[in-house]
Amino acid sequence: MYEPKPGDLGLTQISGWGGRAIRAGQWLLGDGYADYEHAFVVTANDPLGDTGPMIVEAMPGGAHEVRNWHDLARTRWLICPDEYRAGVAATARRQAERKVPYSDLDYAALALHRFHIPAPGLRTYIESSGHQICSQLADYCAAKGGWHLFDDGRWPGYVTPGALNRLWTSLPDGRKAGV
Repeated sequence: MYEPKPGDLGLTQISGWGGRAIRAGQWLLGDGYADYEHAFVVTANDPLGDTGPMIVEAMPGGAHEVRNWHDLARTRWLICPDEYRAGVAATARRQAERKVPYSDLDYAALALHRFHIPAPGLRTYIESSGHQICSQLADYCAAKGGWHLFDDGRWPGYVTPGALNRLWTSLPDGRKAGV
């Protein structure tokens, strides 16, 4: 089993109605219907060797740093290039220290963009609203750390867990791990 390192991004499943709702929303946004609804950033190796790495994840109460509590056997990993690990992990810790808020409005903004519904200032809102869903947090930390995940011209912040999962499926071995 892969042992995640600082800077790696994890993709995992959320059970219950919340996971189903996110999965349905991702399908509507064109990101497929795969069972990966949550993303997080690894910030530190497991110092004790038995409790899992430290991660930063976006949650309704804001971004926070915790021991990984997600099932490693059901997690997909985007493996961070070594030269960006420190920057990605440091950015994630800063986002947790700031307790960057989470907002369901980001899903609505992503939907407006996907369906080409005119909304003045939408791009600015998505880029700089001051809050981030889990996948936006992971993408932001990667980009600020120098690791640019997407080269498809997408707006900064226009990323769902499903988009990260689609990226995972396209990566060669050695750049990804997990199921």
